[in-house]
Amino acid sequence: MSSAPASPTPENQSRREQVENAVRNADRSRVALYGVLVALVGFYLAPLEAGLMTAFKTTNAFNTTSPFLPAIWPFASGGFTTGPWQTAFDTLWNGLVNSMLLAVPATILSAGLGSIAAYGVTTIDWKYQTLIVALFVAGIFIPYQAVLVPLSRLFAIVNTQELLGFLWGLPLMHEHYASIINLIVAHVAYGIPITFLLFRGYYQTLSGEMIEAARLDGASVFSIYRNVVLPLSKPMFAVTLIYQFTQIWNDLLFALVILPSGGGAAAPVTIALNSLSGGIITSFNTQMAGAFVAALPTLVVYVLFGEQFAKGVAG
Repeated sequence: MSSAPASPTPENQSRREQVENAVRNADRSRVALYGVLVALVGFYLAPLEAGLMTAFKTTNAFNTTSPFLPAIWPFASGGFTTGPWQTAFDTLWNGLVNSMLLAVPATILSAGLGSIAAYGVTTIDWKYQTLIVALFVAGIFIPYQAVLVPLSRLFAIVNTQELLGFLWGLPLMHEHYASIINLIVAHVAYGIPITFLLFRGYYQTLSGEMIEAARLDGASVFSIYRNVVLPLSKPMFAVTLIYQFTQIWNDLLFALVILPSGGGAAAPVTIALNSLSGGIITSFNTQMAGAFVAALPTLVVYVLFGEQFAKGVAG
């Protein structure tokens, strides 16, 4: 025998209305939050979208349409073109190769040396530990201009081609590659302080008991770094690799000052990209295409190390 449902009391009715109001307020807040996020994303991506639209337009279409909109009936009117991409790629190719020869070894060296230095300073107790840390940290605050003067004078005195041949008996290399080696040295020297600081902060979070246990098992300092610390450093290596690669790839100042004659055959992609600006008439479509071509390697690096980068940033 079933009993009739109890009629809602005023207290239950009031509680139900409160819950319904709370749900409605939460929905409104969520909609407002999504609206703000969409607006911010649109604001942030608007220049990117305008650049991409411009890169696929003819000069006439660029002059007659909004930069944020594609050319009207692009295939019928001839407003759509991939010519700027071909021109940009042909112009930047040598610079892309030079930047790759520069950025890859300079990034790996600065990250590796920063990691080793941070390991030595953080996990080993020695007399001048505090002084060394202070000197590394001070290196971060040295402006580019203060480094450029001694470096440019150093490279004017020291001939890299002859020095490498004297030290290791290497045959005299082409001046092009010697200039890139000078740039690598400059970027590694300037990048070590920041990579040291990043790795030091990360190594301070590692378990001291784990390293001490490895020492008690008879592992040497280098063995602990290679077998214990280095495998745990992947997230921070991802952070430093992305940061350093982006900095070195996009650098223009070091290249303009250190390389002779404005770069010549050793000019990186940033100098080559500057040459796309032209003289009297500026081809904005080619410039936009060139900017995307020049930025593509940094995007690839972020995609490759993005997952480890997120772990490293999160700590």
